[in-house]
Amino acid sequence: MHRRSRLLAGVALVAAVVVLGVLVSPAVVLARLAWVVADPLRLLVALTLVALVRPLFAWPTTLIAVVAGYGFGLRGFPVALALVVVTSLPPYWVAARGAGTGSVAAAGERLVAEAGALRGVAGSRLLPLPSDVVSAGAGVAGVPVRAFALGTALGEVPWVAAGVVAGDSFATLDAVSLSAVLDPRVVVGASLLALLALAGPVYRTYERA
Repeated sequence: MHRRSRLLAGVALVAAVVVLGVLVSPAVVLARLAWVVADPLRLLVALTLVALVRPLFAWPTTLIAVVAGYGFGLRGFPVALALVVVTSLPPYWVAARGAGTGSVAAAGERLVAEAGALRGVAGSRLLPLPSDVVSAGAGVAGVPVRAFALGTALGEVPWVAAGVVAGDSFATLDAVSLSAVLDPRVVVGASLLALLALAGPVYRTYERA
């Protein structure tokens, strides 16, 4: 009964996050940022708050990069990268606290042991996957927080750079679009780097399973 209650609670939480993500979408946030973007300090505070609450609404992390690029220009890259690391920590911590000893956790631990924590996280970040999925996977696999943070910073570089460049290129806030980050060249290039980083460890992990 206890397991059933936990399962129902988990399903309810996921459903609530999805509903919130729909009702409070990134498009709604972007539409209300004109006043914030007008002042750099205000924008920095707003981006920090967005980074802290983003996991609750299942917003893409590229929202931070695009808005930083629009408000700060290319100089917003380090700010955006730091905040992307910050916003990735809550899903990681939640998954780490709830991690058990099942087959998924064991498989993740084997892959981390084979690839190394830093390489595993950085390579996974390069893949065009939802950020929170990678964060949760690292938490379940028992990746140390320092390796997780550094690996996230390294692996998110192309995505954050693409978001900042896209944000900087928009003439008006009305033109801002998160889809602009998904440049096929960025997707292919980052995926190839991920393949180089992870192909060997994944193959060896599979062979030893």
